[in-house]
Amino acid sequence: MDMASEEQVKQYLAHWFQLGKQVLLPNRQEKLRPTKIFEGKNYSAEFERVWHYLLEVDADCYLEGTEQTIQQLLSPEWEIIECARCEMPFPITTAGVTSLVCPCSDLPGWPNNELPPPRSGVDSEAHLTRIRQRIKHSNDN
Repeated sequence: MDMASEEQVKQYLAHWFQLGKQVLLPNRQEKLRPTKIFEGKNYSAEFERVWHYLLEVDADCYLEGTEQTIQQLLSPEWEIIECARCEMPFPITTAGVTSLVCPCSDLPGWPNNELPPPRSGVDSEAHLTRIRQRIKHSNDN
């Protein structure tokens, strides 16, 4: 098992933010969730501001519905896997006993296969280039 990388923790938060979850900072009585998560294939400036704030703040902060702090998730004791129930990112400990409660446990009606699932950023330029190539290839044939 490998520890969760900073990028995996960012993806974990980005996916859950798309479902309305917030990061709670109880000592500061704050709740954070960027409204815009992606700009194309990259995280939005608003998401990056929230991320850097979470890294800089000297307080326990955690995703709503979970017990692990963001700081804990960035330590070698944790990794991010896919939930067997909803296929969303889910933290587990690499040693000892872990809570097996996915953040999806308190979302009514989730997983919902009628809706598109949360996603990572999209490289629109690369996608359009592939479409152009397919069109050109079909016209050549």
